[in-house]
Amino acid sequence: MKPLYSFRLADLTLAFVVLLTVAYFFLTHEGLYDLDDYFYARYAHQLASSTFRVEPDPLGLLHDPLKERWLIFGPVALLYRLFGTGIITTTLWPLLATLGCSVVVWAAYRRREPVVAAGAMLLLGLHYFTLNLSNYLYPDNILMFWCLCCGLTLLKGRQAERRQGLWGGGFALLNFAALLSKETIVYYLPCYLLLLAVDGYRRRNWRFWLAAASVGALVLGAYLALYQVYTHDALYRIHLIEHTNEYLKEGNYLEGNHAALLARVTYLPLAFFVGIGLGGALVLAGLAAGQRRLWAEADAGFWLLLTGTTLALYWLGSTSLSQYNPITLLPRMTTPLLPPLCLAAGFGLRYFLDQGRGGYGLALLLLACAGWLHNSVSVIYGLLALYFAGAAWWATTSRQPEWRPGTGRFAGLGLVVLAVALSIRPVYFMTKPSVSAHFAQQRLISRQLASPARGVVFVDDFLVGNYDFYYGFRVPAGLHFRRYVAADSVQVGPGEKAWLLVNGRTLRNPELTRKLIRYSEAEVLARFPRRRLLAQDQDVRLYQVQ
Repeated sequence: MKPLYSFRLADLTLAFVVLLTVAYFFLTHEGLYDLDDYFYARYAHQLASSTFRVEPDPLGLLHDPLKERWLIFGPVALLYRLFGTGIITTTLWPLLATLGCSVVVWAAYRRREPVVAAGAMLLLGLHYFTLNLSNYLYPDNILMFWCLCCGLTLLKGRQAERRQGLWGGGFALLNFAALLSKETIVYYLPCYLLLLAVDGYRRRNWRFWLAAASVGALVLGAYLALYQVYTHDALYRIHLIEHTNEYLKEGNYLEGNHAALLARVTYLPLAFFVGIGLGGALVLAGLAAGQRRLWAEADAGFWLLLTGTTLALYWLGSTSLSQYNPITLLPRMTTPLLPPLCLAAGFGLRYFLDQGRGGYGLALLLLACAGWLHNSVSVIYGLLALYFAGAAWWATTSRQPEWRPGTGRFAGLGLVVLAVALSIRPVYFMTKPSVSAHFAQQRLISRQLASPARGVVFVDDFLVGNYDFYYGFRVPAGLHFRRYVAADSVQVGPGEKAWLLVNGRTLRNPELTRKLIRYSEAEVLARFPRRRLLAQDQDVRLYQVQ
């Protein structure tokens, strides 16, 4: 008989994950990260100010796939209308999507499977890159929310005895929402087709699939018709993606990097997953996959199946229909995999906490991960390995019934250890100083370079591409921003001034100095010998120059 655990385990876990996520959001926020979040923010402002153009650039100069992801910048436009343009309102939508994943897991499994819910929320919500993506306007955590909802709707809809038509319609709409966020929802397609084939063979759930197909065809047909009207190409979005792949083909595996293809489709994904901290989730999901009884459980079997098909497509699939180009091994590309993987791992964790079996195997695998990496992530794997080995030993030697496997105390201790181990990395980054000084720079610009200031501001190569964001995309007339290297060629007109804005954090940011920033603060100051300090906020300084 399956042991019963208190739903309070899930409640306390949700509270902890929410609090840590919100704390991480504010304590590690670095402002804009790159071009993508700036473009999304700009589209959101255009939508909020009714200047957004659905059709492509009339001159044919700009073909931006990001512009077609309407559910990334659309909610942000609404937030801009409600609360104004700023970095917090810009990134509130990805934060809400990140928190929404934990809330959905909690709501679905709080009472029936509290340990599964708690384990999945910890593995998903405290994964470092889940938190890292919560304070940037990138589509990945938003897509992750839709993916989780799609998977859960498919599972519950096929189990429902009534209103399967509503479940099917909702399933189609959620997948459409995911499509409007990012195209990689297609990685769930193999699982969908497999379950459709199984249900067709067994002649069941036909109302669910009929409703899903009908609603899906309706919204997709309207979507394609919209493109036909505005671009004269119903498949414009697909062609745009292929155009992008063609532009970048020199870097793919068959054109410019074919020597690395074998490694990419064999061991590199495994090394990548372990390196970004997903080793714990993988070994727990593997434990679940090895239990025949879990495959027989409808929920566990579904999440294991979705994990397997998504993982296989991630490992071997292509981002292009016209050429073989495996998906880039970047942490943010894994978000469709995370919900099923973490839920499958939750069932593996529940099996261990129920039975106390498999702990030594988990410990050995985690120690192997730690030994392979030899870096800070090894600490997390080492701590988890120590716990599983100790808990497995305790399960076979302890004579205290209240601390045996299958009890609330044994489960609670396991969840606490998992929470502590996964919190190490995000808490460490929460204590580090900012690498961008975004908020200090925002304050200084707002105080010193607001209207009626007129003239030119010399800035670094990162800020020159997004300075209008600091003004809510409405830069005061007569104020111009130029790169430091343009100082010798810029003429200051009558009644105008020249300023030098130096952000020391930006000039030392390792993410920027590898490619974009090729000069030091001392070199910048040497270029402007006739300067006078006007204001300073942390490492951001504003000079008036002549």
